[in-house]
Amino acid sequence: MEVAILNEQEKMPVPESLHEMMIEVVEVCWRVMARQGTPEVSILLCDNQQIQELNRDYRGIDEPTDVLSFPQEEMGEGEEVFLQMPALSDGPVLLGDVVISLEKAKEQAQAYGHSFEREVGYLLTHGLLHLLGLDHGTEDERILMREKEEEVLAQLQLTR
Repeated sequence: MEVAILNEQEKMPVPESLHEMMIEVVEVCWRVMARQGTPEVSILLCDNQQIQELNRDYRGIDEPTDVLSFPQEEMGEGEEVFLQMPALSDGPVLLGDVVISLEKAKEQAQAYGHSFEREVGYLLTHGLLHLLGLDHGTEDERILMREKEEEVLAQLQLTR
């Protein structure tokens, strides 16, 4: 498994324990989604200004958000990312990038009354599940994604 964590912000400290937790999130998401092979993903930690620029440039929404996912391969309408992955391979599976605003994560952790670590774990889980083919465009999709998020967070003991 290869997880590249890039910290491009200076507003929040990023202790080694946060790095370790993020690697665990990738491992657990991979296991929960029952994938074969070895995942490779990049995680970019940024501030609200940087994620707002990305949100504006890629989604046309000129405001900060908490997490963005950029799959290695763009899927067509109705395609699911896991259909593009090697099913029986032990080789690397390039997932893509997850971008998290640590500034927004801190704001949301305070608003929701849980730890910063739990919020970062949730945001990374959400972003990874998008890279693994889940979405929340319909009610059924939202329910499935929420179930998988809760399963991952429970295994990591990152509950509210």
